[in-house]
Order: sequence, then C-alpha cells, then structure tokens
Amino acid sequence: MSGAAGRELDREVVRLALPALLALVAEPLFLLADSAVVGRLGTVPLAALGVAAAALATVASVCVFLAYATTASVARSLGAGDLAGALRRGLDGMWLAAGIGMVAAVAGQPFARAAVRALGGSGATLEGATAYLRIGLLGLPGMLVVLAATGVLRGLQDTRTPLVVGLGAAIANTGLNIVLVHPVGLGLRGSAIGTAVVQVAMATVLSVPVVRAASARGVSWRPHAAGVGAVGRAGVPLLLRTVTLRAAMLLTTWVAARTPGGEPALAGHQIASTAFGLLAMALDALAIAAQALVGRWLGAGREDQARAVTARMLVWGARGGAALGVLTLALSPVLGPVFSSDPQVRHQLAAAMAVVALLQPLAGVVFVLDGVLIGAGDGPYLARAGLVTLAVYAPLALLVHARGGGLVALWLAFGAFLLARAVTLVVRWRQDAWVRTGA
Repeated sequence: MSGAAGRELDREVVRLALPALLALVAEPLFLLADSAVVGRLGTVPLAALGVAAAALATVASVCVFLAYATTASVARSLGAGDLAGALRRGLDGMWLAAGIGMVAAVAGQPFARAAVRALGGSGATLEGATAYLRIGLLGLPGMLVVLAATGVLRGLQDTRTPLVVGLGAAIANTGLNIVLVHPVGLGLRGSAIGTAVVQVAMATVLSVPVVRAASARGVSWRPHAAGVGAVGRAGVPLLLRTVTLRAAMLLTTWVAARTPGGEPALAGHQIASTAFGLLAMALDALAIAAQALVGRWLGAGREDQARAVTARMLVWGARGGAALGVLTLALSPVLGPVFSSDPQVRHQLAAAMAVVALLQPLAGVVFVLDGVLIGAGDGPYLARAGLVTLAVYAPLALLVHARGGGLVALWLAFGAFLLARAVTLVVRWRQDAWVRTGA
C-alpha cells in the first residue's frame, strides 16, 4: 500500500474507530448514573442494582451478535452498490432483535428471582434486585434493537450517529432517574423504569434514520420472515463465539475466587479484570472499524483492498496494544492506592496488572483479526475456533486451580487463551477461505 493510500486508510480508520470508541465508553454511563442515583438510597438498594444490572449486562453481552451480524451483512451490500439491499438486511436484523427482546422480556419474568439468587442475591437484596430485573426486562426489546440498529449504521460506515444518540441517552437517563427515584419517590423501581424508558427511546431514535433511508429508496420497513430468518441463521455462529468468550471469562473469575490469596486475590483480580475490559473497549473500536471496512470492500469485490485493509489494521492493533500496555505499566503503581488501602490487594493487583499490560499487543492483533473475520461473514469458523480455544484454556485454568497457583499464574493462563485465539485467527487470515466477495 502506497504512502498516500495508507494515510487515506488511516483517516478512514480514525473516522470510524474514534466515534465507536467514545460510544463504547458512553455505554457504562447508564450503570454509573444508576449507581450514583440509587447509591443515595442506601447500601441494600445499591447492592440490588448491582446484581440486577449484572443479569441484564449478561443478556446484552450474549446478544452482541445482533450488532456484529448486521454490520457485516449491511457493509457487504453497501460495498456491492446495493444500498436498498443493505437497508433491507438491516431492517430484518432490527426486527429479529425486537422479536428476541420481546420474547425474553416476557419469558424472563418467572425466572427473574431465580436469576438474582443464582448471582448471589439474598434477603432484602434479593427482593430489590428481583423487582428491578423484572422492570428492566421490559426495556430489553429496546436494548437489543439498539444493538442491531447500531450494527446497521456501522455497516453504512456511520459510527457518529450511535455516539451522539448514546451520549444523549446517557444524559436523559441520568435526569429521568433522578426525578423518578427522589422527587417522585419510586426508589429503586424508579431507576429501573427510567432506564427501561430511555432504552426504548434510544432504540426509536436510532431506528429513525434507517427507516427514513429505507422509505426514500422504496424499501418496506415491515418484517420479512425469510430475511429475519437469514439474519438469525447468520447470527447463530456469532452467538456461539460470544458464549465461548463469556465462558472463558466466567471460568477465570471462578478460579480467581479459589486462589490461595483468598479475598485479596479476588479483589485484585476484579480490578485487573475491569482494567482489561476498559482496555478492550479501545481495541474493540478498531475491530468495529475492521468489520465495516472489510465487509464493504469484500462486498465491492475488491479482495486486494480487503487484504490491504487487514494488513494496515493489524499494524494499528499491534501498535495500539503496545501503547496501551505501556500506559498500563505506567499507571499500575497508582491503581492500587486508588482502589484499595489493603497492602495485600495492592500486591496482588500490581503483579496481575504487569501481565495484563504485557498481553495488550497480542490482544490488539486478536481483536483486529476477530473484527476482520466478522466483517467477512466468517462466523462459522469463529464459532469453531472459539470452541477450540476454550478447550485449550479450560484445562490450563483448572490446572492453576488444582496446583494452587496464584493470580499471576491465572493471568498467564489467560494469556495462553489469547495466544490460542491469535493462532486460530492468524491461520485463517493466511488462507483464502474467508475472502468471499460480493453481497
């Protein structure tokens, strides 16, 4: 790729990735706003919010395939010059999200209490979290439509609109929750109602530009069973991929809770895991850009450009990961005192953060290649690779537990999980099977 072409691609990456990053950062503002407002009610309501929010976040993370599947299919159609087809596929994805959300909102009501209890809720916390979760489930259709609509807009090479809407929704959520929780006096239920209402409103606002664009091109916004089914089938492998990733994270937490370091080790792991998640947001923004760009160029039949984009994005991933690693190492001495006054927690955290920092360049490559293959519509391979990497990691994590390994050993094992992911992704990237052109 020539210098001029490389600089042009860099500008396009920044145009897509920067708003995507800011939108990803805006998402946790919902929970932060809820926590700040509910926290003034006391410890029990705040604990109840934490448990219920964890349950809802798990559903959202598993259903992220709705965003990925629509991004890939819409970008391909756009690249092929079929904007009407891109919008049709996007609308089908949004209808699928709405359908899944409505079914889950209704079907989840009888199981809300059991879910809260499984996550550790008991006593007054159990009652409050159950009430919050049952109301929060009513906002699930909105939450999932937001995922799908965001995927549509990303596929259309627009990451700015989700950012603007996300920031506006975070502000509206804060204001509405304050009013409902305190002046109106609904307490914890008011927070749940406010968040559910804002999620539905956010879904409506994000749907408007898609529906308007479809209407302008004579595309019906009504659901088509065949199209919705096709999106669902394309999303199943990505769902399985996501489940394997979540299983690996849950296994890591399970082992951390049983390390010889006891509660200080678990506390250190929680902080390190949160830091890893925040770093992942930055790298995920590059993955989102890769999804949109690779899908568009493959749709246009430009295999050469798709490969050039991939090569350039890998440089971004490796360099970005290295920069984040250096930043993490520089900040790690500060994190301990900020998050804990316990010397044992600080010691555990410092060792874990060193490993987290060293893993960032590898994570950058993994995230970018994952985005490339998602954009290429290579979901079935990613599902198979996810099962392989989980099969590699699970024995290592369990060995750390069986041998009484500490937090560093656990994070090194997690590094092996990332390495296994990198191997499966690099092997696929060097082949031709993922390069399928056309809409």
